[in-house]
Amino acid sequence: MATSGHCILSHGFESGPDATKVTALAEVAARYGWTHERPDYTDLDANREVSELGDVPARMQRLLALTRTAAARGPVLLAGSSLGAYISGWVSLQVKPAGLFLMAPPIRMGHAEPMQAADVPISIIHGWDDELIPAADVVAWAQPRRARLLLVDDSHRLSAHVEGSAEAFARLLERI
Repeated sequence: MATSGHCILSHGFESGPDATKVTALAEVAARYGWTHERPDYTDLDANREVSELGDVPARMQRLLALTRTAAARGPVLLAGSSLGAYISGWVSLQVKPAGLFLMAPPIRMGHAEPMQAADVPISIIHGWDDELIPAADVVAWAQPRRARLLLVDDSHRLSAHVEGSAEAFARLLERI
């Protein structure tokens, strides 16, 4: 099977590249003929000298470098969970991907700039009961972008919707 493109799957804060959700997305990507990688940001998350969320600018730079390298070879899709979604959105402005898949995206994070994203196909899954990011903020962010939005009965971790996240990701791969 020919490769359709490359997915970069970014884990959330204090998680890791072997996290359940990004692992499920990697399996879907492979099934659809997309190569994939799961960058490890754990070293940057541990750097509390920059902020309580670690070194977010360095996370963005790491993802940007990987995205530019992958984009030189063909279509790239960015996916991320929580802080991984936030950096995926911002990086998409610099290297326009084929699409974005965002799980529990933090639309606003303290004093940081609100999340932005390129005008590409966007699919979002978010928990109604997310204790960190209000669902209403995600709805308001998604609406002008005409993003596909799946709101589920879950919390920030979306632990009851790993399979649902993988299915929503598959639908995005089918669209692009």
